[in-house]
Amino acid sequence: MNDQQLDIFGRKTLVVPTTEGIKYAGSKLKILPYIVQILGELDGVKKVLDGFSGTTRVSQAFAQLGYKTTANDISAWSEVFGTCYLKSKKEDKFYQQILDRLNGLKGYDGWYTKHYGAEIDEGKKPFQTKNTRKLDAIRDEIEKLDLSWEDKCVILTSLIYALDSVDSTLGHYVSYLAKWSPRSHNGLFLKLPKRFKTKGKHEVIRGDIFDTIQKKEFDFVYFDPPYGSNNEKMPPSRVRYASYYHIWTTIINHDKPELFGKVNRRVDTRDIVASSVFEEFRKNEKGSFIAMEALRKLIQETKSHYILLSYSSGGRATKQELNDIIHESGKLLKAVEINYKINVMGGMRWTNKWINSDNQHHEYLFLMEKTRNVF
Repeated sequence: MNDQQLDIFGRKTLVVPTTEGIKYAGSKLKILPYIVQILGELDGVKKVLDGFSGTTRVSQAFAQLGYKTTANDISAWSEVFGTCYLKSKKEDKFYQQILDRLNGLKGYDGWYTKHYGAEIDEGKKPFQTKNTRKLDAIRDEIEKLDLSWEDKCVILTSLIYALDSVDSTLGHYVSYLAKWSPRSHNGLFLKLPKRFKTKGKHEVIRGDIFDTIQKKEFDFVYFDPPYGSNNEKMPPSRVRYASYYHIWTTIINHDKPELFGKVNRRVDTRDIVASSVFEEFRKNEKGSFIAMEALRKLIQETKSHYILLSYSSGGRATKQELNDIIHESGKLLKAVEINYKINVMGGMRWTNKWINSDNQHHEYLFLMEKTRNVF
């Protein structure tokens, strides 16, 4: 693979490529170096899957490292990011000319300003009206351009990044800051995404992960499902990614949908409509969390030599459940706990008490070798 080195112990390592993404509750920016380190120690890996690709940072890294990469997610905005980085082919000059044209547009009051903009003395909206006016003009103009899907994705990615840099939120869109954030006073300005050239043909899939794993085989798969919150008091709408990032979906589709609630969410993000089995917080009749049963099925049905699984201590799983799920379909090769404070990755013994053991938020990575398939 590209950018391969040896560490001081003679082990293969991979240099972590530069990636881009939005502020995001599930961002893999901090965990990416550890994912890359684990992947670099494996032999015979060529085809990889980023199964819950989100902002696609992991997919971007895989592709730059020379792997034939598939990015899969159910969200429209993830598909756009993935297409921008993994599929677009034109030179930067082509896209920069379009961005220059869009940056020069005069803003006006439109649908986005009506629902998501506010003046400085009003507050409690995600953007100031000076920026939603620009958004209205830019988004309407994009629809008038004769762009291929791949080219349109580059422009839409630029627009989302620009909006992400001037919003007044904590990174999601189910609540807004009472006072305007410092960045919200800046002006909306489109910049060219930092794309890269890679060898081979990559794939971007928008769809259910179970459909993807039924149809394809891989050498290495990375899964980071939501798991569902372990906070019993948290309503399900607060852990649904469709509701967290409803504005990005609307900007991608530009469908100006019916809205509801104080933050003007899309009607199709209501819990009864937009829910993933991996975000399910309830238990089944056997007393098991539905989200964990979905994970068991996912591991069993995935056709891959290696599976790398992320886990956050804020999720529903227990160590015994994860242990059982992994050993039903293969063997555990490595279990690591990530300590961001000292920036190290250390080994973890299954016998240790590790779920919220010190009331701190932890991230874990489990590498398993698949030895049994259940289809």
